[in-house]
Amino acid sequence: MTVNNLLLQNDLNLIPPAELGRGSGIRLEVCETEQDLYWKMAIEVFDLIKENNRKREKTVMIVPYGPLGPYSRLVWLINKYRLSLRECCFINMDEYLTADGTAFIDKTHPLSFRGGMDRIFYGLVDSELNLKPENRIFPEPGKEDLIWEIILRAGKLDMCFGGVGINGHIAFNEPPEPGEHISNEDFRKLPSRILKLSRETRTINAFMNCGGDLDGIPPYCITVGMKEIWYASKVRMLMPRDWNAGALRKVLHGKPAAAVPCSLFQEHADAKLYAAEQALINPVPKIRIYNK
Repeated sequence: MTVNNLLLQNDLNLIPPAELGRGSGIRLEVCETEQDLYWKMAIEVFDLIKENNRKREKTVMIVPYGPLGPYSRLVWLINKYRLSLRECCFINMDEYLTADGTAFIDKTHPLSFRGGMDRIFYGLVDSELNLKPENRIFPEPGKEDLIWEIILRAGKLDMCFGGVGINGHIAFNEPPEPGEHISNEDFRKLPSRILKLSRETRTINAFMNCGGDLDGIPPYCITVGMKEIWYASKVRMLMPRDWNAGALRKVLHGKPAAAVPCSLFQEHADAKLYAAEQALINPVPKIRIYNK
């Protein structure tokens, strides 16, 4: 089979970058650089909190630990413009678990999202502006129902924002494994839960965070579910890197399917994808030469 014939089987990969987003149920905002993307996301979060504060309303959000870029910018905006987070509740998406899948990895572990949030965000916001400790939430083994209860008590979920995985996941809502079948409707109803990470996720996370050591990435995690994320008034997805290109096209223009979880947001009332220009490349077969 020739390369050209192979490409014809996947028309999504042939869509010119300038045409991406046209006709999709997910709005696409193209950012010139990865850094621009982080600023735009930080400003949107800042503006949302500012408006809710003006209306004397609480802000409830599902937030990621990655990508990290929006947080340094958000810290700067908060401290400079004295934006109070006292009436905010941040629900983090996920966390790695111990090898038996029963408990959080230690907060001091370099890969811990709980420890990371303290280092890059909570520990840098001026104390008089910071979230109350009880409003810094993580899904927790044995208390999986708590996330949904918090959202229902608040009566709203203003936003969920986070990066999109190489397999199209958001948080750690992994797509069905080969041979596993679940309807789109049932996938959207999946709640916060413990699960085993896919090989794809462990591989890209090892590349990004562990020097390529596949064994360095914990096999189990706990994640906020699609059920909770779908409840958000605004869903914001971030794709800042070149390896996002393949999933980006499936998310925007593929048939909505649990096999590419973020593609389901084509049917959400307010879903937007921030993408850096490097994530818009046509993902076609070629050998990349790094050292000419």
